[in-house]
Amino acid sequence: MEKTRSTAEAQPTLFAVLAAFAAVYFIWGSTYLGILFAIETIPPFTMAGLRFLSAGAILFAWTYRRGAPWPTWVQWRSALVVGGLLLVFGNGLLTWAEKIVPSGVAALIVATVPLWMVVLEALRPGGNKPGAPVVLGLLLGLAGIAILIGPEQIGGAPVDPLGAAVICIASFSWALGSIYSKSAPQVSSTLQNVGMQMLLGGTLLLAGGFALGERIDLAGVSARSAWALLYLSIVGGIVSYSAYVWLLKVSTPAKVSTYAYVNPVVAVLLGWGLAGEALDSRVLLASIAVITAVFLITSARKRQPREEGNKSDELRKRK
Repeated sequence: MEKTRSTAEAQPTLFAVLAAFAAVYFIWGSTYLGILFAIETIPPFTMAGLRFLSAGAILFAWTYRRGAPWPTWVQWRSALVVGGLLLVFGNGLLTWAEKIVPSGVAALIVATVPLWMVVLEALRPGGNKPGAPVVLGLLLGLAGIAILIGPEQIGGAPVDPLGAAVICIASFSWALGSIYSKSAPQVSSTLQNVGMQMLLGGTLLLAGGFALGERIDLAGVSARSAWALLYLSIVGGIVSYSAYVWLLKVSTPAKVSTYAYVNPVVAVLLGWGLAGEALDSRVLLASIAVITAVFLITSARKRQPREEGNKSDELRKRK
């Protein structure tokens, strides 16, 4: 009986896997449009703070009630750093920038996060130097951003340079936080860890918004903004991230990472279909450049561990 139960748990149904992939692909891709709708009548940093504080409180309370131990001071400190880099500077700046940058274009620029991770990896002492495919990916990614803010002859209105620069800073911060989180002391429960980051990041965002003079006019908050905030908190945060964590356990990282190619496409199409954002030659060319760049870089990074493993095997054989 125990063997049968273990086998059933180890082999999830095809429907469950497809549903989880759909959540990661389409829900995460839709959050950019959700942000656009939410900040129509809610100040950006305040909106992001409410989003993450509410989702973080639910996640942390749920995992704690299920037996997760209370985190140590060192673990709280790590969550503060990671939450600050990922949510305050990463998502907070993105949310502010969507006041002046279309949601689909914002998703394209955010898709360059793997480019920044490669740069940070190459710059650190003893880091891996990029090979030819990665260098080509870096150049294509930069070309994609250049197309977005380039001259009008490319087709369509150019993207606001300030907004594009702010999202680039947000993407760099997300990459930095992602790299730091790999070696930071954290709790064993992934969902509890995310809840801690959201709690602290959301608090910082609310404090930052208040310091910048943001105030919510409850009477002026539209139904669309309120529903978008609820969607971002529950569906875009808890549901999709839980699906992502579960997929990492039942699928391969290579398959799960394909969300990086799909999310920008979903965001661009939703922005075009539901918010009237431009889908012109500028956006199409930038999409091709950025998605190709992400593919080249992520493919090279997947091959690298196998190549290093083969080198280790050869060394052992020689010994």
